Amino acid sequence: MIINKTLIQENNKNYSQVHKRNYEFVAAGISNIDEIIKKIIDFQIAIPSWALGTGGTRFGRFPGGGEPRNLEEKIEDIGLLHALNQSSGAISLHIPWDIPKNASNIQLLATQHGLKFDAMNSNTFQDQPHQKLSYKFGSMQHVDKAVRKQAIDHNIEVIHHGIELGSKSLTVWLSDGSCFPGQLNFRKAFQNTLESLQEVYSALPDDWKMFVEYKAFEPNFYSTTVGDWGQSLLYTSKLGKKAYTLVDLGHHLPNANIEQIVALLLMEGKLGGFHFNDSKYGDDDLTVGSIKPYQLFLIFNELIEGMDANKMNHASDLAWMIDASHNVKDPLEDLLQSVEAIMIAYAQALLVDREKLVEAQQCNDVVTAQEILQNAFRTDVRPLVAEARVRAGGAINPIALYRSQEVRKQLIKERGIKTLATGL
Repeated sequence: MIINKTLIQENNKNYSQVHKRNYEFVAAGISNIDEIIKKIIDFQIAIPSWALGTGGTRFGRFPGGGEPRNLEEKIEDIGLLHALNQSSGAISLHIPWDIPKNASNIQLLATQHGLKFDAMNSNTFQDQPHQKLSYKFGSMQHVDKAVRKQAIDHNIEVIHHGIELGSKSLTVWLSDGSCFPGQLNFRKAFQNTLESLQEVYSALPDDWKMFVEYKAFEPNFYSTTVGDWGQSLLYTSKLGKKAYTLVDLGHHLPNANIEQIVALLLMEGKLGGFHFNDSKYGDDDLTVGSIKPYQLFLIFNELIEGMDANKMNHASDLAWMIDASHNVKDPLEDLLQSVEAIMIAYAQALLVDREKLVEAQQCNDVVTAQEILQNAFRTDVRPLVAEARVRAGGAINPIALYRSQEVRKQLIKERGIKTLATGL
């Protein structure tokens, strides 16, 4: 389904007067408003191909119908999202769920929807049909060299698919670990994993990056071979300059100070990018900003401070992607909400008065430092984000337009009620 620019412009008329009033009120107090709007327009969030279907839990899954049945339909859905918000201009593929049958045709289709290909994601946490060896006891850490070789070969295959599509990065997330004490030797598991990653790293083109993602627990609950940012940093430091740590907001133990982790990884030049989501307890993969919006803002505050200190481009020097997938929402509406939350947190962080904050920190003026951050956080920047969408050709109210066009109903009519978008 396609939502064209004419329809968006007509729909925007319904909100234009209220939007104009709200925008002018907020913009009046911001001296560099056009610079901020430009940064918001440039800031794009990649959509993962697996998030276009209904998520679930290990207890059940409740599909809503109309899920994309193939890669072509996934690209169409992300194209629809991008048409609405003009902030979802990239797709991140999961292999082998989304192996392109014809890379040239897929690349052309993506271009027609204004999309590029973000990081490629490998899968060694599942056993696939016709797979020779099992990952039940790990992949790159496995005691059997043949299993490790199978995982290495798969990741190299993923790189080749990415080269065909114009991607420039590979994300490696390993579920390797142990469920019980004594199950594996920690040092040997680390060494096996490092040697496996080194072989994949050697297959990277010169202009590619490797992102090593970490996770505290699940599916293994006693130990995880890449269990936290320190372990990931250790791997990436040993691998080389093309290797970076990837931060998934849900992959931490409760109450972890993610903003401090971000600051230190940036300081070391080893922060590669993000998987955005939200959580109450663990890796809940909830809609971004739905539980801890202040934490999201604080993370972006450190991101902007660190990127500016390193003279980095906000839009292109780190990888930005959503990894949220839940069981009770229309996936496209969930993604629209997640992108909106990211853009709001980014815009709020852009409003922080950096000079005054540094001055307060140097004077140990704790109250003023807190006020500076909370003043930015409490500013309603939704009109700024909406204005950026309008200037880029998007909708003032994307979800309202999506619902008015009964998009999900149309997708169910086209695709059916029992379609499946992922390999889960």
